[in-house]
Amino acid sequence: MESSIFARFANNLAMSDPATRLTSGQIRTEFLSGLTVALALVPEAVAFAFVAGVHPLVGLYAAFIVGLITAIFGGRPGMISGATGALAVVMVSLVAQHGVEYLFATVVLMGIIQIVVGIMRWGKFIRLVPHPVMLGFVNGLAIVIFLAQLGQFQVPGTSEGGGHGIAHGEWLSGLPLALMLGLVALTMAIIWGWPRITNIIPAPLAGIAIVAGIVIIFGLDVPRVGDLASIQGGLPTFHIPMVPLTFETFEIILPYALILAAIGLIESLLTLNLVGEITNQRGGASQECIAQGVANTVTGFFGGMGGCAMIGQSMINVKSGGRTRLAGIAAALFLLAFILFASGAIEQIPLAALVGVMFMVVIGTFAWNSLRILRKVPFTDSFVIVLVTVVTVLTDLATAVVVGVIVSALSYSWNNAKRIYATTHETPEGAMVYQIQGPLFFGSSDGFAELFKVEDDPSLVIIDFDNSRVVDQSALQAIEAIAAKYEAAGKQIQLRHLSRDCHELLSRAGHLMVDSDDDPDYQVAVDYAVRTGVLGRH
Repeated sequence: MESSIFARFANNLAMSDPATRLTSGQIRTEFLSGLTVALALVPEAVAFAFVAGVHPLVGLYAAFIVGLITAIFGGRPGMISGATGALAVVMVSLVAQHGVEYLFATVVLMGIIQIVVGIMRWGKFIRLVPHPVMLGFVNGLAIVIFLAQLGQFQVPGTSEGGGHGIAHGEWLSGLPLALMLGLVALTMAIIWGWPRITNIIPAPLAGIAIVAGIVIIFGLDVPRVGDLASIQGGLPTFHIPMVPLTFETFEIILPYALILAAIGLIESLLTLNLVGEITNQRGGASQECIAQGVANTVTGFFGGMGGCAMIGQSMINVKSGGRTRLAGIAAALFLLAFILFASGAIEQIPLAALVGVMFMVVIGTFAWNSLRILRKVPFTDSFVIVLVTVVTVLTDLATAVVVGVIVSALSYSWNNAKRIYATTHETPEGAMVYQIQGPLFFGSSDGFAELFKVEDDPSLVIIDFDNSRVVDQSALQAIEAIAAKYEAAGKQIQLRHLSRDCHELLSRAGHLMVDSDDDPDYQVAVDYAVRTGVLGRH
């Protein structure tokens, strides 16, 4: 009876579609996937807390709260969220200059901004991210995850506050380094070979458990989770950020909140798309934005550093069999249990096992096929893949994606600008007809003007836009400019197959249009003030 009640409860949590039901085996897989993710979250959250300059529990509380709320309400079951390095590197200067309380206030404002983005449904613009940018994103993030693990090959140092750090000591050498590398390789080998034996236990969890057992039984002297910091703590408590409620405070936290909100949403939405490709799911961008915003707002009031989707942990979850909300919820609750009850046991886990798991994530995340297609796809696409990868590693994800989208947009505009041309013929009445081919917009307006031979053309010229499309204000200006040249030369010009929108927006050349029943119907992208002012109908 109890197992039946538990199964129904798990099914209600697991799926957004109530028609889908999980078997007991699937529920076990979801819980074990969550446990695997929780184990991998511990060193990541502690490391990112150190990067941001805050106490390890601030990172762990963020991983728990953000992970729990987004698992329940997020737009993609199977995604894992928590404290991330992309956000931590932005937070460090805020904490250094103004203290941790300002960080909590910033996280609250960051969450509010993300909620607004979700309500306005701006998350849909992630569709504008081209595939080469996605490839560069996953490649760059894989490299970042790999580089982040290298810090575990250092002897933990001591921070200024007396606690342990992860990047202040010397590099391992000799026998300790060999032992560390051997355990990492063993973990990777177990993860690779375990699915060939059984799928009852996720391979990453098996790798962690076996290697941890070897280290503990034989008393091997290798770095462990406890060498980073103690993860023991209590429940997160409600805490209003202790900052002055003044406009000066708002001026301090707003720039950080905007940057953090942008980075968090970009990384979350790209991860949402990536997980969706693996699990064959679509949509949910706006829901994910709102869930991330609610999670960060709540986190700021409970002493957490905020967070966003984590591609590494999401890949661990998906590869381990986690496909529903249940896995994310289990991961968050396991993490809280570690903090409250099992800190001593978790602190004995060797870092080598967790590094091995993350190295396998790197191998699975990197788009190896992108290396093969670099010489096959257009040069611009290859350039964008490499550019986004490099910028992601050197700066941050948000900058890399924005740069990649801009370069892709400029390339698209340039290619379309070269597509405009005209075919010409004379009518029996002696009129010259220019049949415009290709889009007319800001990029092709100069090329459009070069198509015409005003001085050589006859007294009547017809410009037919049946196979073209007028896109923006620059196109309208180009049409009016060429019409003015013909009128100045004393020649008659007719404009055909322009949309009704163009009829209204063209001021000087509007009277030259010839109405037709087959005129197209589309709108032109112009500023509203221009629409009703300079280019308005006179």
